[in-house]
Amino acid sequence: MTALSVLDLSPITQGSTASQSLANSLDLARHAERLDYKRYWLAEHHNMPGIASAATSVVIAHVAGGTKTIRVGAGGIMLPNHAPLVIAEQFGTLNALFPGRIDLGLGRAPGTDMMTARALRRNLEASDNFPQDVVELMGYFQPAEEGQRIRAVPGEGQEVPVWILGSSLYGAQLAAMLGLPYAFASHFAPAELDHALEVYRTRFQPSAQLDKPYVMLGLNVFAAPTDAEAKLLFTSLQQAFVNLRSGRPGQLPPPAENYDRDLDPVAKTMLAQALSCAVVGSPETVRQGIDAFVRRTGADELMVTAQMFDHPARVRSFEILAEVHGSMSQAA
Repeated sequence: MTALSVLDLSPITQGSTASQSLANSLDLARHAERLDYKRYWLAEHHNMPGIASAATSVVIAHVAGGTKTIRVGAGGIMLPNHAPLVIAEQFGTLNALFPGRIDLGLGRAPGTDMMTARALRRNLEASDNFPQDVVELMGYFQPAEEGQRIRAVPGEGQEVPVWILGSSLYGAQLAAMLGLPYAFASHFAPAELDHALEVYRTRFQPSAQLDKPYVMLGLNVFAAPTDAEAKLLFTSLQQAFVNLRSGRPGQLPPPAENYDRDLDPVAKTMLAQALSCAVVGSPETVRQGIDAFVRRTGADELMVTAQMFDHPARVRSFEILAEVHGSMSQAA
């Protein structure tokens, strides 16, 4: 049965604070651990008023320190924003603190707007070096060789699993070439999903980390006792997405009744395309949606995200999904 994991952007809701958001993330991670989710990932975004996970490594330490068994990682670190050595040291430190529980997903996008990217990178051509930077970073996790002048301490000799993240064919090709697991951002950029999966699976070359292709797909899941309640909860994400694409990023808004009724056709089309990989509804609707998505894609793992305004409703959504997944596993 396809494994389930959690992707958390640590949403800051309207009227709340980053402190509360980070407390909610830890609370959700503890629930996810209890519910047997496989891993809990946090994402690097910058200059986003509604996202509290900009200092991703720090938040990973916060979540891993408050849990015991669930894997915790980055989905992902935007590597062009950082020197590979620094990330090797950060994740080497995390793995030294929480042995065998840390994942490192790597992306090449800025995770922000271009002005902020300049402030982060100083050199916007850094993304052109992404393949070389990935290889350099992985090298720092290898045991040090005699005479090696640059070492990641902590980091060297530690088996920190590296993933390639992407929403295009670029990441699929790189993950296949390096023999790494591949996570596709279908939860917000599904256009190239099918083509990317074909490229990754057909071109995959086995490596020391992985002997066959392994795919994890992002999926929005908004589960509630009824379809109507789930659809209402989903409007928070819809509003946030329209605001972001309109150049008005902000904190996560509360649900809005009949939100899509008054949307202009352009916004409706954008939402229909960007959020097409979403399962929204009651337990039975979720079961059918999950089954159809996995059958279509052959995903090895689903990285589930749910940007909800109400934290208890968000926790309950992941509980419902876990219950549905359990019943599907028993049936299988």
